[in-house]
Amino acid sequence: MAGNNEQQKIQDYAIIGDCRAAALIGRNGSMDWLCWPQFDSPAIFARILDREQGGYWQIAPTEACDVKRRYLPNTNILETRFACRGGSAVLTDLMPVASEEYKRSKLVADHEILRQVEVPDGEVEIDVEFRPREDYGRKAPIIRRRGELGLRMDDGRGVYWLRSTHPLRLSQENDAAFARLHLAAGDVARFSLSHAEESPAVLPCLGDEASERIRISKDWWEQWAGQVSYNSRYRDAVVRSALTLKLLTYAPSGAIVAAATTSLPERIGGKLNWDYRYCWLRDASLTVRALIGLGCWAEAESFMNWALNATRLTQPELRILYTVYGENAPRERLLQHLRGYKDSRPVRIGNQAREQLQLDVYGEVLDAVSQMAFHGQGFDRTTQKMLTEIGKYVVKNWRRPDEGIWEPRGSRQNHTYARLLCWTALDRLCTMAKNGRLENAPAELFARTREEVRRDVVENGWNDDVGSYVSVLGGNDLDASLLLMSWYGFEASDSERMRRTYRAISSELRAGRDLLYRYKTSQGEGAFGICGFWEAEYLALGGGTLQQARSAFERLLTYSNDLGLYAEEIDADSYDALGNFPQAFTHVGLIGAALSLQEREQGTQQLAHREESAERTTAKR
Repeated sequence: MAGNNEQQKIQDYAIIGDCRAAALIGRNGSMDWLCWPQFDSPAIFARILDREQGGYWQIAPTEACDVKRRYLPNTNILETRFACRGGSAVLTDLMPVASEEYKRSKLVADHEILRQVEVPDGEVEIDVEFRPREDYGRKAPIIRRRGELGLRMDDGRGVYWLRSTHPLRLSQENDAAFARLHLAAGDVARFSLSHAEESPAVLPCLGDEASERIRISKDWWEQWAGQVSYNSRYRDAVVRSALTLKLLTYAPSGAIVAAATTSLPERIGGKLNWDYRYCWLRDASLTVRALIGLGCWAEAESFMNWALNATRLTQPELRILYTVYGENAPRERLLQHLRGYKDSRPVRIGNQAREQLQLDVYGEVLDAVSQMAFHGQGFDRTTQKMLTEIGKYVVKNWRRPDEGIWEPRGSRQNHTYARLLCWTALDRLCTMAKNGRLENAPAELFARTREEVRRDVVENGWNDDVGSYVSVLGGNDLDASLLLMSWYGFEASDSERMRRTYRAISSELRAGRDLLYRYKTSQGEGAFGICGFWEAEYLALGGGTLQQARSAFERLLTYSNDLGLYAEEIDADSYDALGNFPQAFTHVGLIGAALSLQEREQGTQQLAHREESAERTTAKR
């Protein structure tokens, strides 16, 4: 099979999903990652983490061929075109989605992957190889024939069914299925893999019914993408990022996971391999702003409601990350039986950041709440009391050292970014109290403490010798999160201090021409994707000229893969993707920078989180 023995690069993958789970498919037609029934479930295909044991499902021509792929416009339906010597084949991959009305009118599978290969011209020989492996490759399930119903696999948690229009033969051990198809112009082969945890299972039909599911899914995605209100010059990139965020959303709760994968390395062969299939509160502020800016109100409200409900469990203390159900993320474990991507060990599931103190999350949550409040969201008394208690927690704890935004596994320090977000938390509470959104809050206490935090940052977060704000109070090092001081309204983007801070970051953390490392000692890993977009947004907010901001943004667009997807990091030498993929935070950064560019271009620039500025802009409109 073409490309069967090749290790795909991270950027060679595409993602499909149904807003509950996701799968990654390589350019070689191999599905190498799938966790069902939700993002953090054990993987049934994990070849991306182990070529031998991981499990996969490949559909591709038997001969070497040229490959081009795309998403059908404004959808998350993947189309891979193989151009061979004797003809061409088109592979369409999707997890079917539909409106709730459609689901009520017809029986549909709880979870399905639909794969269709058709030959528009000539003749092509196609190999199909299906090798499921339970629990991250630990066990090969027994595949049993069930006549016209297809092939059945039980994994202890539920049942998998594989149905096809063409016969499949089983391996001698009954742990894999194969087919070699000789397809001529006009021929179509379809395959449906479904999963159910409750009986009776719905077995998806093939033939015309499968074509209908493709059409319904296409219409659903197009309708969703059509609501995106951004219509400036970068619409294609922005819509693709919005579609990616939607894919990473767990629809039943509204949570957005950081990425669809675990343990893709930030350094090839290194140990910086983490599980990102959970939801970080840190993402709340920038994500809500991005969704609101795109007109995706339902998603913004769902995400914010999820965040508020999740935090009720531990109020006033907040955890760093949660499962899609708002529960504490599982403890970190090592999967010793997996070799890791390109021998990058260890492979981890769960995330030990759950044990860390990261004070910035308080500001990010309250900033997101304030954005929703400005756009008309009201809060009941219980929620108002919860927000007030969070503010009191910040008042009592803002001086504590913490692990910080980058989650190092070492000693705690007094991070400038943590202080910045404590200031932000108190500032947003003061604004909401002033505007009647927060009753019975100790506004004077919040305002007084806010000024104490500001003085601490201004006096101790600035280093005259370095000529910049610095990462740790009284320290000498820089990190890219300092660029967000303007975004949160702490320091004007064109102030002397911010201009000097930007120059220092640009000099010390530059990776090549266009990218930024997150901090200096991280230069053994890749450049951090969102940091580059933070730079472009800082320039768009007034730290540079419009042309500087636009040029920086446009250069960053060239670092996506051929489908417009970004990982967490980018290798500064090879430009290969590094880290988990696709990364929601990077796409949030792209959207945020695009929105600020649009505001700058239209002369209506405002920080969505600064209510007074927003009110003036609304009045002008």
